[in-house]
Amino acid sequence: MSGTSLDGLDIALIEQDSAVNLIATHYTPMPDTLRAELLSLCASGPDEIARSAIAQQHWVELAAKGISALLAQQNLKPQDIRAIGSHGQTIRHEPARGFTVQIGNPALLTELTCITVVSDFRSRDVAAGGQGAPLVPAFHEALFGERTGNRAVLNVGGFSNLSLIETGRPVAGFDCGPGNVLLDAWIHLQQGEHFDRDGQWAASGKVEPALLSALLSDPFFMTKGPKSTGREVFNLPWLQQHLAKLSAFEPQDVQATLLELTALTIVHALQAAQHQTETLLICGGGAHNATLMKRLAALLPATQVSSTAVYGVDPDWVEAMAFAWLAHCCLEGIAANRPSVTGARGLRVLGAIYPA
Repeated sequence: MSGTSLDGLDIALIEQDSAVNLIATHYTPMPDTLRAELLSLCASGPDEIARSAIAQQHWVELAAKGISALLAQQNLKPQDIRAIGSHGQTIRHEPARGFTVQIGNPALLTELTCITVVSDFRSRDVAAGGQGAPLVPAFHEALFGERTGNRAVLNVGGFSNLSLIETGRPVAGFDCGPGNVLLDAWIHLQQGEHFDRDGQWAASGKVEPALLSALLSDPFFMTKGPKSTGREVFNLPWLQQHLAKLSAFEPQDVQATLLELTALTIVHALQAAQHQTETLLICGGGAHNATLMKRLAALLPATQVSSTAVYGVDPDWVEAMAFAWLAHCCLEGIAANRPSVTGARGLRVLGAIYPA
């Protein structure tokens, strides 16, 4: 899994029987040059078809090296692995226009690893009229669905998304808005850092009400699910356009306001969609942002807020595990989208298979 934060590739080895078991993990950092090129490809530019073809070759080579390292670590051979579930790297996501694009050259990944690859998980749901995202709620339901009571699982990566799990009801879910994407972009612009460790820089600033109000006025926050979003909507130029209309702010105060934007949009979306949430389980990089975690807990005093680790699932690996699980579902012919989440016309088997 390579997400919108573009920090690196998360590789999870799972065993699927009656339950999902995480066997091993491996993290491969994203080289700065590849990260910059992938970010550039998220917007139109010169010669982008050739550039995306070359970038995905580099992405696949990185993935193949990581997979090889994980297999060596576990003393496994390619033939011991049934399949690789490869999400690829999203460079465009516009379901309203009928498309979503994840580059990752699964044919090359099959050739380099000698393992069957399942990829392109989002396109079938979009073809069926769905958003193609989020796809993780079905996996969250498989992991946490046997417990009783109203639960929500929050993934905070570049963007934040919720899975709502209630006994006797289909799982629901949707994207809430920016997770780390604006926080990462602003600190990188101001300090050259890729992320705000523990939210310390945000904690040093104060929330600016005028800026927060302007950011919250975006039409995306006024809509209800099914909905999804991406860098096409929320990006550094979007933030700068708002800043240009207001008085100058201290950089750390902008960061504090962006963190408040992330927290409030999550909480408002949760409260509108699920009453009396008993437990909120958080995964993704945001689970390590102590300032964000404290703010969510303060905004949800009647809800137990914690990372998925309390249920024995490492928050860093939930997303990568999900795409391994989606590959399993594809090979077994199991529908893995949820129309209640994406708005698709019905259940669909997701993914395209590239046999070894």
